[in-house]
Amino acid sequence: MSGGPGTGSDARRTAVRLGLMAVPAVFLALFFAYPVAAITARGLHDGGRWHPERFAQVLTDPGIGGVLWFTLWQAAASTALTVALALPGAYVLARYDFPGRRVVRAVVTVPFVLPTVVVGSAFLGLLGRGGLLQEWGLPPVGGPPAILLAHVFFNYAVVVRVVGGLWAQLDPRQEEAARVLGASRWAAWRAVTLPALAPSVAAAALTVFLFTFTSFGVVQILGGPRHATLEVEIYRQTAHLLDLPTAAVLTLVQFAAVAALLAGHARTVRRHRGTRGLVDAAGTARRPRGARQWALLTAVLVQIAVLLVTPLAVLVERSLNGPDGYGLAHYRALASAEGGTFAVAPLEAIGNSLAYAAVATGIALVVGGLAAVALTLPESGRRAGRLVRGFDALLMLPLGTSAVTVGFGFLIALDEPPLDLRSSWILVPLAQALVGVPFVVRTLLPVLRAVDDRLREAAAVLGASPARVWREVDLPLVRRALLVAAGFAFAVSLGEFGATVFIARADAPTLPVAVARLLGRAGEANYGQAMALSTVLMLVCAAVLLALESVRTDRSGEL
Repeated sequence: MSGGPGTGSDARRTAVRLGLMAVPAVFLALFFAYPVAAITARGLHDGGRWHPERFAQVLTDPGIGGVLWFTLWQAAASTALTVALALPGAYVLARYDFPGRRVVRAVVTVPFVLPTVVVGSAFLGLLGRGGLLQEWGLPPVGGPPAILLAHVFFNYAVVVRVVGGLWAQLDPRQEEAARVLGASRWAAWRAVTLPALAPSVAAAALTVFLFTFTSFGVVQILGGPRHATLEVEIYRQTAHLLDLPTAAVLTLVQFAAVAALLAGHARTVRRHRGTRGLVDAAGTARRPRGARQWALLTAVLVQIAVLLVTPLAVLVERSLNGPDGYGLAHYRALASAEGGTFAVAPLEAIGNSLAYAAVATGIALVVGGLAAVALTLPESGRRAGRLVRGFDALLMLPLGTSAVTVGFGFLIALDEPPLDLRSSWILVPLAQALVGVPFVVRTLLPVLRAVDDRLREAAAVLGASPARVWREVDLPLVRRALLVAAGFAFAVSLGEFGATVFIARADAPTLPVAVARLLGRAGEANYGQAMALSTVLMLVCAAVLLALESVRTDRSGEL
């Protein structure tokens, strides 16, 4: 006699899981693993043999050593500063109920989905030469200080959403019980709340470190020639120096570092799920009471205004500051192709970006949706658990892998039948979808995991097929989360820059590519148009985020 009572159902579940994983796995293999492997192999293999000695040659170069050191310390400093400044905001938005709370949440999240070139433009207009700070008689700020501030601006929402999401679900009566037993406010927080929050703080810190470690657009604009992260150096070695061996070594170094970060992130997320004493988030927020709570709320709102709203306001101000005073001159200039920066009018980049992002969103929803369903099927045995964890980590890799390498890899690898796509418009949405898929997965997973398995089992007992169970049980419960996932995928697709800069055609630029090209050309007119395009992109992203807040669920989001 072989097998057991659950053997047949386990086998069917495994078959369904593998079937669901097939499309995401093929998508990642063709449009992520293959291009990255192709460009890396071209750098490390020539003359009929491999050249592992290039690792030592590159990593012992003093200039590369400086890049590695700057990448590490700026990421660590950015992470520490972001966590320290954002924790009060996470607490206030989790525990306080006040007028305009939903709008504040959207404002906090807008910077995270903005293209990095827009963030760089905003801080250039605020802190750089000729910026608002210099107009006020203060010296311009550039290099590492500007980069750190821009990274705080960009990643503030990560801490607020990850830590605040859990904080809102912690039962406040546990801390109150410690206070009743004689513990001070600080002692009760340290003994009860801090241990419960520790996994989410660690997860948020690792996520911020990952994003700042692989930072490209912000450092490219604000760092100047003396300050480069690994990602910026990979771009320089690839696009400017055509030194593929050095770029390949740096790509593999970054890949190894990202893999280690993702492994640590996965462990902290699993600990996060084990947190006990969680309640409905909607029931923990209270109106501020007393002078201390109102003072904290006011301080956090001022902090958000200074750190997050001011750079965006400066972006708008710079876009309106024309040669003849304030007006719409820079916006009107976007309708003309004069000046030679583009083969078409810069205004066409808006339509291009919206069309590309819509297609990328559709791809990301299909690939990410199938992956999320596969990850939430009940696990049967240690082997299935390892498969699920490995697949989950694989889905996150595009977020931390060099987008520059992916974009250049598209040009190198996808140029022969049956994947001769180098001249096709679909390359841009495919590259954007690679970034959107992790956001779709992370948005849908908490909602799908919250679905009661007994509902699925009851439908299956009544004879429903797995497809019908999904259609009749899961889909009605996750419909709102799907809208949120689509919104995030659309926003991040609009802002993708690292890969798109290589593959966007001159006659069909995207908004981030158009902004970068305008900033790369001298002249006040080009600078003003870059600010105008950045403002348009910011407003589109803000509109998407405000719409998401209206359909957001308490469980719809996990980074």
